[in-house]
Amino acid sequence: MTVEKIKNKEKTIVLVGTAHISKESIELVNKTIEKEKPEIVGVELDAQRYAQLKMGRRWQEMNIGQVIKEGKVYLFLINLLLSNLQRRLGDELGIAPGTEMLEAMRLAEEKKIPIALLDRDIQITMKRAFQNTGIVEKAKLLMQVVTGFFQEGEALTKEKVEELKKTDILNKLMSELSKEFPSLKKTLVDERDLFIANQILNAPGKKIVAVLGLGHLEGVKKFLDKKRDIRELTIVKKKRSIFSILKYVIPALFVVFIAYAFFAKGIEATANVFLWWFLITGICSAIGALIARSHALSILTAFVAAPFTTLHPALASGWFAAGVEMKFRNPKVKDFESLSKLNSYSDWEKNRVTHLLMVAAYTNIGSTIGVIIAFPYLLALLGI
Repeated sequence: MTVEKIKNKEKTIVLVGTAHISKESIELVNKTIEKEKPEIVGVELDAQRYAQLKMGRRWQEMNIGQVIKEGKVYLFLINLLLSNLQRRLGDELGIAPGTEMLEAMRLAEEKKIPIALLDRDIQITMKRAFQNTGIVEKAKLLMQVVTGFFQEGEALTKEKVEELKKTDILNKLMSELSKEFPSLKKTLVDERDLFIANQILNAPGKKIVAVLGLGHLEGVKKFLDKKRDIRELTIVKKKRSIFSILKYVIPALFVVFIAYAFFAKGIEATANVFLWWFLITGICSAIGALIARSHALSILTAFVAAPFTTLHPALASGWFAAGVEMKFRNPKVKDFESLSKLNSYSDWEKNRVTHLLMVAAYTNIGSTIGVIIAFPYLLALLGI
């Protein structure tokens, strides 16, 4: 537990460093607000997470079709994995994550103290993190998150939470994050430290109590010396990735193959190029749908769609497979309500929302693998 008071010419800033799943943190927040009597209470939340904590997650408002079409399946699944990981940690200690933030807001409302939301919009943070992280870091992160979620680990005790709250251990964890995922640490930690510090400095009043996760405390303190221009941190730039370029390169290469086969090898070679492209991409896509335990018609759809969607920059075989799957396993209200209670891989398969997303994701991965296999095979087939 940590409380630090910083004074400058304009205001007194009281930083409360908390562990998000610690009962002691709730007590510390309560005592600090009672003692300091601030003019404003700041919390490490954005508008979306504020609403979720106050009203609960409203997953039923999510448009699954839109998530799949906009290519946000992987981002959504990672978000879901992380939120369930945090919820499971909270279950072990008998306390919901973010309860200390709720306590700060409750006390502020009770005392009619204005509340300042200090954090950057979670959607901007996640989009910037996803955009700025390379494919190797993405794969490594996903592997660690999935492994951590689906494997039984050592129970997290109150003593371990208190140990994690020690500054030296937190600094060690941040240092490890910086080594393993430098791009991720920059977006999720460093940028948010700067954003939060600026929000604190721009908050009205002469005295503010700011409730933050302890992992942000040292970083935020560094930026409390002066206000900075943070407009750049609120922008998600449209940047072409190698995958967006490949969407156009793949069909172009395929046309070149067909032209070469026709003019240099004849009609039979051209027919073979079509046949093997259809079989390889179709089978790999169908295997992806099969691994996701899709309906037989969804698997067939994946097989038929992949050879064409892999040659169209705006389409994906997973869309079609998931669309057919929805006819047989359309999500119910209870599926949306249980999204925050997924404890095992089996739970993810049984929940109709995550099942649909897994069908879309696995089918798309399968068709991508199909393309990777098909091109070298076609080169060998044509003797290039």
